[in-house]
Amino acid sequence: MVLKIRKVEIGRVAYIAYGDDKGKLCVIVDVIDQNRVLIEGPCTNVTRKQVNLKALQLTQFVLKVPRSGRQKVVRKMWEKENISKKWSETIWAKKIANREKRATLTDFDRFKLMKAKQARNRLINTEFGKLKKAAKKAAKK
Repeated sequence: MVLKIRKVEIGRVAYIAYGDDKGKLCVIVDVIDQNRVLIEGPCTNVTRKQVNLKALQLTQFVLKVPRSGRQKVVRKMWEKENISKKWSETIWAKKIANREKRATLTDFDRFKLMKAKQARNRLINTEFGKLKKAAKKAAKK
């Protein structure tokens, strides 16, 4: 198994896990010390500020921005690499969107979801039973 390690580096796109800008994407613009970095998210309304690394979750995306690059440069690279679109296509972003959608469900929506799951599982179990029965018949012959 190949393990990919995401390094803290200038240009690394990160997800803000907690704090004022929780749930937004940003770019690491500069490394201050081993615990803090300077971030900015020009396309996600994150102002330039220092953040503790514990508040960030590193993504797979890296931009080629210079150290302490200006907002204009960061925005240009963000739009050139189409990071917002790439992020929305990741499994990680889809899970977050689903979690947010489920949090807004009403009681009736949750009930409909439960019934839909029951119907799906009923179909799966009947097909599984048919396959099991066919396999048992084939084994006897």
